[in-house]
Order: sequence, then structure tokens, then C-alpha cells
Amino acid sequence: MSSPQTLRQIGRSGISASAVGLGTWAIGGWMWGGTDEQMSTRAIEASIDAGVSLIDTAPAYGLGRSEEIVGKAIRGKRDKVVIATKCGLNWHSGKGNHFFDQDGKAVNRYLGADGIAHEIEQSLRRLGTDHIDLYITHWQDPTAPIVETMAALERVQAAGKIRAIGASNLSSGDLDQYVGSGQLDAIQERYSMIDREIEGSLLPIARRNKIATLSYSSLGLGLLTGAIDPERKFAGDDQRKDNPRFSKANRQKVALLKEAITPIAAQHDATMAQIAIAWTLAQPGITFALCGARNPEQAIDNARAGTIALAASEVAAIDLAVATLLVAMDA
Repeated sequence: MSSPQTLRQIGRSGISASAVGLGTWAIGGWMWGGTDEQMSTRAIEASIDAGVSLIDTAPAYGLGRSEEIVGKAIRGKRDKVVIATKCGLNWHSGKGNHFFDQDGKAVNRYLGADGIAHEIEQSLRRLGTDHIDLYITHWQDPTAPIVETMAALERVQAAGKIRAIGASNLSSGDLDQYVGSGQLDAIQERYSMIDREIEGSLLPIARRNKIATLSYSSLGLGLLTGAIDPERKFAGDDQRKDNPRFSKANRQKVALLKEAITPIAAQHDATMAQIAIAWTLAQPGITFALCGARNPEQAIDNARAGTIALAASEVAAIDLAVATLLVAMDA
């Protein structure tokens, strides 16, 4: 039986989705030490069975791998899910602004009309669907005027291939330009207890213009789950291996945050991760919290966070504990 997930609106699009969304960056494998397709498929299926309807992916997650796995997992269940995917990071044309290399291929930021027209067809094919519910510019391209990018996206929308338009990894100036160029329904930005920069920049603009905000890295790449102990070792291409946030000292400090949250978690029969997600969803302007899961157990745990309603006093107590952590953290 599905959990009673809270549903929220994606801007002015008329599309509603579960407040907790499944983020599938790790499922693509790249920067996460590889992927297990069978286990990833089971995680997606478990999310859907637990009432999660919002699934977020992108071509850049494993150069199409994540989209392919999502596509296989949602076969026969397309009517149960709201699919968000992205454009603007391509490895097929050589156009745009070089961003990074993945699996020996140069990946560029490119949001020209021809790039968008090509990418939408590739994403539809990999996902096995005839439309994308929310199509998001992944990273902004300094070579493409936003007004032209929006015009290209609106043409794809008019053709029925996408239902709503979003943008990610923006500056305030970028967001103002999107708002002035058409109907933007969502932004997707890094936000968590330890990443709160958008509170004073993007969130006021989004709220003023009825734009939904999807938080990514809602659990701080796993740091806020309470499950990564100070002795944990990261190997291979796992991005956390050399991330100063994951120093042994910082993980010890997060353990103290867990102690502060434990009484609140106990009141809700919840884990630290679930409380961290519920806290994120209680923040003004945050509409959806995207949370990664690489196995069914993680997926089910994350989904339950969408059923937890924190009292104002609990949010305030967590805020105090988080403020103490932010002062103490080394990076």
C-alpha cells in the first residue's frame, strides 16, 4: 500500500507531484563509484510503490545511463510518475562551453536551439516515453542568450514533447532573465541543512513568481543521513573521497547534530535522514526535496519523510542545532 505522500504543484503548470522526489544522479554511476542496474531498478520501483511520483534524472548522469535505467523501471507505470529530466550538457556536437570530461568524452554546456532539439529526442528515446513532464536546463550556457533558449524550449513545449519548463544552477540574474522570457515553472538548486545560500538570492524571486523549487543534494551527498560514520572510506571515482566536507572531523560534528535531532526523530519514529528531508520541505520556498536512493530500503526510507509534519517548535530546535553545526564545520 502506498504511503500518503503530500502532493505539491510544479509552479503554474497544473502538474502535481509528491513532495519527496527520487533523484537518480547516483543511479547513473558516474562520480558515485559505479552502478548496479538491477538494484537501481528495484530502488525506482520501491519509490513508486511507496507513493513517490516525482523522478528526476538527466542525460549527464552516466552519459544516458540513468535515463535508460529509469525508462526500463517505469515501463507500464508511466501514468504513475512525473518525469523531470534535463538538457544543456551534451557530448555529441562539440558546440558550447567545455565543462568536464566523462568516460573519455568532452561534455559541453550548450543551450542552443539545435542542441535542445537533439537532446529532447534522445531523452524521449532513452526514457521510452512520448513526453517529459518537466524539462530543465541543467547548467547555464554563457554562449546562449536565455531568451533564445526559452524560445527553443517553448517550441518543444508547443509540440507536446514537454509539459513544463525549469532551470537549474542559476544566478539571480539568470532567473530574472528566465522570468522575463516566458513561463518558468521550476528551478532546481542545491539546498540542504548545510547548503542554504539560495535563501537570500533565488528563493525570494521564485516565491514572488510562483516558481516551484526542487532541492537537490537534500541530504548533503549522504552526509546528513547519519549513516556515514567517521571511519568510512570512499573509493574509486566517488566524489566524496576528496571533499573536505567529508573529513573525519566534520563527520564527527555531524554525529553531534544527529544526537540533537534524535529526540525529535524518536517522536516521529523516524531516522535522522527522514527528519532532515522533512525539515527541508518545511523551509519557506522549498517545494520538493530530491533524494537519491541506490537500493529499495533507502527509497522506502526517503519516501516516508514525505509523510512527516514537523511542528514549528521542532523546526526551531533543529534550526538551532544546524546553526551550531555550520559554525563548527571546517568547510
